[in-house]
Amino acid sequence: MTAALSINTPNGHHALLGSAPDALAGIYQDHVNMAVWERQPSASLTMECQALLAEKGFTGHRLTLSANKLRHLDDALPDLIPYPHLKADIRLLAEMFSCLFGLRTIGLRLTPLTGSMCPRFHVDRVPCRLITTYVGTGTEWLPHDLVDRSKLGVGSNGLSDAQSGLYSSPQAIQTLHPGDVALLKGEAWEGNEGAGLVHRSPTVEPDQQRLLLTLDFIESAGSEMSTPDDSDSIPPVSLDSETVD
Repeated sequence: MTAALSINTPNGHHALLGSAPDALAGIYQDHVNMAVWERQPSASLTMECQALLAEKGFTGHRLTLSANKLRHLDDALPDLIPYPHLKADIRLLAEMFSCLFGLRTIGLRLTPLTGSMCPRFHVDRVPCRLITTYVGTGTEWLPHDLVDRSKLGVGSNGLSDAQSGLYSSPQAIQTLHPGDVALLKGEAWEGNEGAGLVHRSPTVEPDQQRLLLTLDFIESAGSEMSTPDDSDSIPPVSLDSETVD
Protein backbone atom coordinates (compact mmCIF):
# COMPACT_ATOMS: atom_id res chain seq x y z
CA MET A 1 0.00 0.00 0.00
CA THR A 2 1.14 3.51 -0.73
CA ALA A 3 1.23 6.18 1.94
CA ALA A 4 -1.69 8.55 1.44
CA LEU A 5 -2.09 12.10 2.65
CA SER A 6 -5.35 13.31 4.13
CA ILE A 7 -6.27 16.90 3.33
CA ASN A 8 -8.69 18.51 5.81
CA THR A 9 -9.92 17.82 9.30
CA PRO A 10 -9.08 14.23 10.30
CA ASN A 11 -12.47 13.68 11.97
CA GLY A 12 -14.59 15.26 9.23
CA HIS A 13 -15.09 14.71 5.52
CA HIS A 14 -11.77 15.09 3.77
CA ALA A 15 -9.76 14.33 0.65
CA LEU A 16 -7.25 11.49 0.47
CA LEU A 17 -4.25 11.88 -1.86
CA GLY A 18 -1.66 9.27 -2.76
CA SER A 19 1.10 8.67 -5.30
CA ALA A 20 -0.03 5.18 -6.34
CA PRO A 21 -3.31 3.92 -7.84
CA ASP A 22 -4.37 2.10 -4.66
CA ALA A 23 -5.06 5.54 -3.16
CA LEU A 24 -8.34 5.44 -5.09
CA ALA A 25 -9.64 2.64 -2.87
CA GLY A 26 -9.74 5.21 -0.08
CA ILE A 27 -13.04 6.47 -1.52
CA TYR A 28 -14.74 3.67 0.46
CA GLN A 29 -13.74 5.28 3.74
CA ASP A 30 -16.81 6.88 5.30
CA HIS A 31 -15.36 10.35 5.76
CA VAL A 32 -13.44 10.58 2.49
CA ASN A 33 -15.30 12.58 -0.17
CA MET A 34 -12.47 12.62 -2.71
CA ALA A 35 -9.66 10.14 -3.41
CA VAL A 36 -6.84 11.20 -5.72
CA TRP A 37 -4.12 9.23 -7.44
CA GLU A 38 -1.48 11.91 -7.99
CA ARG A 39 0.44 10.99 -11.10
CA GLN A 40 2.68 12.62 -13.69
CA PRO A 41 1.45 11.78 -17.20
CA SER A 42 4.09 10.52 -19.61
CA ALA A 43 5.42 12.84 -22.29
CA SER A 44 4.00 10.50 -24.94
CA LEU A 45 0.52 10.63 -23.44
CA THR A 46 0.60 14.43 -23.19
CA MET A 47 1.83 14.80 -26.77
CA GLU A 48 -0.95 12.56 -28.09
CA CYS A 49 -3.61 14.51 -26.18
CA GLN A 50 -2.30 17.81 -27.53
CA ALA A 51 -2.30 16.38 -31.06
CA LEU A 52 -5.89 15.17 -30.63
CA LEU A 53 -6.98 18.64 -29.52
CA ALA A 54 -5.32 20.11 -32.61
CA GLU A 55 -7.38 17.88 -34.91
CA LYS A 56 -10.00 19.82 -36.83
CA GLY A 57 -13.45 18.47 -36.23
CA PHE A 58 -12.69 16.67 -32.97
CA THR A 59 -15.74 17.29 -30.77
CA GLY A 60 -15.19 14.60 -28.16
CA HIS A 61 -16.93 11.36 -27.25
CA ARG A 62 -19.94 10.48 -25.13
CA LEU A 63 -20.81 6.81 -24.88
CA THR A 64 -21.57 3.88 -22.62
CA LEU A 65 -18.97 1.15 -22.31
CA SER A 66 -19.75 -2.43 -21.36
CA ALA A 67 -17.04 -4.92 -20.42
CA ASN A 68 -17.16 -6.27 -23.97
CA LYS A 69 -16.70 -2.80 -25.48
CA LEU A 70 -13.72 -2.21 -23.18
CA ARG A 71 -12.09 -5.31 -24.61
CA HIS A 72 -12.66 -3.94 -28.13
CA LEU A 73 -11.95 -0.25 -27.59
CA ASP A 74 -10.82 0.24 -31.19
CA ASP A 75 -14.40 -0.47 -32.29
CA ALA A 76 -15.91 1.90 -29.72
CA LEU A 77 -13.39 4.71 -30.29
CA PRO A 78 -11.97 4.19 -33.78
CA ASP A 79 -10.59 7.71 -34.10
CA LEU A 80 -8.29 7.06 -31.12
CA ILE A 81 -6.42 4.28 -32.94
CA PRO A 82 -3.65 6.77 -33.93
CA TYR A 83 -3.26 7.63 -30.22
CA PRO A 84 -2.21 4.37 -28.53
CA HIS A 85 -1.03 5.91 -25.26
CA LEU A 86 -4.30 7.79 -24.76
CA LYS A 87 -6.36 4.76 -25.71
CA ALA A 88 -4.40 2.56 -23.29
CA ASP A 89 -4.85 5.07 -20.48
CA ILE A 90 -8.61 5.33 -21.06
CA ARG A 91 -8.86 1.53 -21.00
CA LEU A 92 -6.81 1.37 -17.79
CA LEU A 93 -8.93 3.95 -15.99
CA ALA A 94 -12.20 2.48 -17.24
CA GLU A 95 -11.20 -1.01 -16.09
CA MET A 96 -10.09 0.32 -12.69
CA PHE A 97 -13.34 2.26 -12.27
CA SER A 98 -15.48 -0.74 -13.28
CA CYS A 99 -13.59 -3.11 -11.01
CA LEU A 100 -13.53 -0.79 -7.99
CA PHE A 101 -17.29 -0.33 -7.99
CA GLY A 102 -18.43 -3.61 -9.54
CA LEU A 103 -19.98 -2.02 -12.63
CA ARG A 104 -21.14 -3.85 -15.75
CA THR A 105 -21.47 -0.63 -17.75
CA ILE A 106 -19.98 2.83 -17.33
CA GLY A 107 -20.56 6.20 -18.96
CA LEU A 108 -17.55 7.82 -20.62
CA ARG A 109 -17.03 11.38 -21.75
CA LEU A 110 -13.87 12.62 -23.43
CA THR A 111 -14.40 16.33 -23.86
CA PRO A 112 -12.34 19.12 -25.49
CA LEU A 113 -13.01 22.42 -23.74
CA THR A 114 -12.29 26.00 -24.68
CA GLY A 115 -14.34 27.46 -21.83
CA SER A 116 -15.55 26.57 -18.34
CA MET A 117 -18.04 23.71 -18.52
CA CYS A 118 -19.36 24.27 -14.97
CA PRO A 119 -17.99 27.64 -13.82
CA ARG A 120 -19.92 27.74 -10.50
CA PHE A 121 -19.03 25.60 -7.52
CA HIS A 122 -21.50 22.73 -7.21
CA VAL A 123 -21.95 19.14 -6.07
CA ASP A 124 -22.78 16.20 -8.33
CA ARG A 125 -25.95 14.21 -7.61
CA VAL A 126 -24.29 10.93 -8.54
CA PRO A 127 -22.73 8.19 -6.39
CA CYS A 128 -19.17 8.81 -7.58
CA ARG A 129 -17.44 10.24 -10.64
CA LEU A 130 -13.90 9.82 -11.98
CA ILE A 131 -12.28 12.93 -13.42
CA THR A 132 -8.89 13.43 -15.01
CA THR A 133 -7.63 16.40 -17.02
CA TYR A 134 -5.16 15.34 -19.69
CA VAL A 135 -4.36 18.84 -20.99
CA GLY A 136 -4.92 22.17 -19.27
CA THR A 137 -5.77 23.23 -15.74
CA GLY A 138 -7.35 20.63 -13.49
CA THR A 139 -10.67 20.77 -11.68
CA GLU A 140 -10.95 23.20 -8.76
CA TRP A 141 -12.38 22.04 -5.43
CA LEU A 142 -13.08 23.23 -1.90
CA PRO A 143 -12.22 21.40 1.33
CA HIS A 144 -15.38 20.33 3.13
CA ASP A 145 -14.66 22.28 6.33
CA LEU A 146 -14.09 25.53 4.40
CA VAL A 147 -17.46 25.56 2.58
CA ASP A 148 -20.71 27.24 3.63
CA ARG A 149 -22.96 24.82 1.76
CA SER A 150 -26.01 27.02 2.33
CA LYS A 151 -24.53 29.34 -0.34
CA LEU A 152 -24.57 26.71 -3.11
CA GLY A 153 -27.04 27.10 -5.96
CA VAL A 154 -30.01 29.33 -5.16
CA GLY A 155 -28.52 29.98 -1.73
CA SER A 156 -26.05 32.34 -3.40
CA ASN A 157 -28.93 34.81 -3.97
CA GLY A 158 -27.55 35.52 -7.42
CA LEU A 159 -24.10 36.50 -6.17
CA SER A 160 -20.88 35.07 -7.55
CA ASP A 161 -19.07 32.35 -5.64
CA ALA A 162 -16.51 34.92 -4.48
CA GLN A 163 -19.22 37.30 -3.23
CA SER A 164 -21.76 34.89 -1.75
CA GLY A 165 -19.74 33.75 1.25
CA LEU A 166 -19.46 30.19 -0.07
CA TYR A 167 -15.81 30.24 0.96
CA SER A 168 -13.98 32.70 3.20
CA SER A 169 -10.82 33.21 1.18
CA PRO A 170 -9.49 32.52 -2.34
CA GLN A 171 -6.78 30.48 -0.66
CA ALA A 172 -9.42 27.87 0.13
CA ILE A 173 -9.64 26.91 -3.55
CA GLN A 174 -7.60 23.82 -4.39
CA THR A 175 -6.71 22.63 -7.92
CA LEU A 176 -6.05 19.14 -9.25
CA HIS A 177 -2.95 18.78 -11.42
CA PRO A 178 -3.02 17.60 -15.04
CA GLY A 179 -2.85 13.82 -15.00
CA ASP A 180 -4.28 13.43 -11.49
CA VAL A 181 -7.03 10.80 -11.32
CA ALA A 182 -9.73 11.85 -8.87
CA LEU A 183 -12.80 10.04 -7.57
CA LEU A 184 -15.36 12.61 -6.46
CA LYS A 185 -17.97 11.26 -4.07
CA GLY A 186 -21.38 12.76 -4.86
CA GLU A 187 -24.64 13.32 -3.02
CA ALA A 188 -26.09 9.98 -4.18
CA TRP A 189 -23.46 7.91 -2.36
CA GLU A 190 -25.29 6.37 0.60
CA GLY A 191 -24.36 8.16 3.80
CA ASN A 192 -22.72 11.08 1.97
CA GLU A 193 -25.75 13.34 1.78
CA GLY A 194 -24.69 16.93 2.43
CA ALA A 195 -21.02 16.08 1.90
CA GLY A 196 -20.63 15.69 -1.88
CA LEU A 197 -17.35 17.22 -2.99
CA VAL A 198 -17.80 20.90 -3.94
CA HIS A 199 -15.98 21.61 -7.20
CA ARG A 200 -16.05 23.57 -10.47
CA SER A 201 -14.36 23.90 -13.85
CA PRO A 202 -11.34 26.21 -13.92
CA THR A 203 -11.21 29.31 -16.06
CA VAL A 204 -9.88 28.58 -19.55
CA GLU A 205 -7.96 31.40 -21.17
CA PRO A 206 -8.91 32.31 -24.79
CA ASP A 207 -5.75 30.74 -26.25
CA GLN A 208 -5.92 27.56 -24.16
CA GLN A 209 -7.75 24.23 -24.29
CA ARG A 210 -8.51 21.42 -21.89
CA LEU A 211 -9.02 17.71 -22.53
CA LEU A 212 -11.20 16.17 -19.83
CA LEU A 213 -12.13 12.54 -19.20
CA THR A 214 -15.01 11.61 -16.90
CA LEU A 215 -16.38 8.18 -16.01
CA ASP A 216 -19.78 7.56 -14.40
CA PHE A 217 -21.93 4.79 -12.95
CA ILE A 218 -24.42 3.36 -15.43
CA GLU A 219 -25.20 -0.19 -14.33
CA SER A 220 -24.13 -1.97 -11.17
CA ALA A 221 -23.03 -5.60 -11.19
CA GLY A 222 -24.19 -6.20 -7.64
CA SER A 223 -21.84 -4.03 -5.60
CA GLU A 224 -22.78 -3.11 -2.06
CA MET A 225 -23.37 0.47 -3.10
CA SER A 226 -26.96 1.63 -2.92
CA THR A 227 -28.88 4.83 -3.40
CA PRO A 228 -30.29 6.82 -0.46
CA ASP A 229 -33.75 5.28 -0.94
CA ASP A 230 -32.24 1.80 -0.35
CA SER A 231 -33.09 0.52 -3.82
CA ASP A 232 -31.24 -2.61 -4.85
CA SER A 233 -29.17 -1.08 -7.62
CA ILE A 234 -27.71 2.19 -8.80
CA PRO A 235 -30.09 3.89 -11.23
CA PRO A 236 -28.62 4.86 -14.59
CA VAL A 237 -26.91 8.24 -14.61
CA SER A 238 -28.01 10.47 -17.44
CA LEU A 239 -25.03 11.62 -19.46
CA ASP A 240 -27.04 14.65 -20.51
CA SER A 241 -28.38 15.95 -17.20
CA GLU A 242 -25.44 15.84 -14.81
CA THR A 243 -22.56 18.27 -14.52
CA VAL A 244 -19.17 16.76 -15.27
CA ASP A 245 -16.47 19.14 -14.04
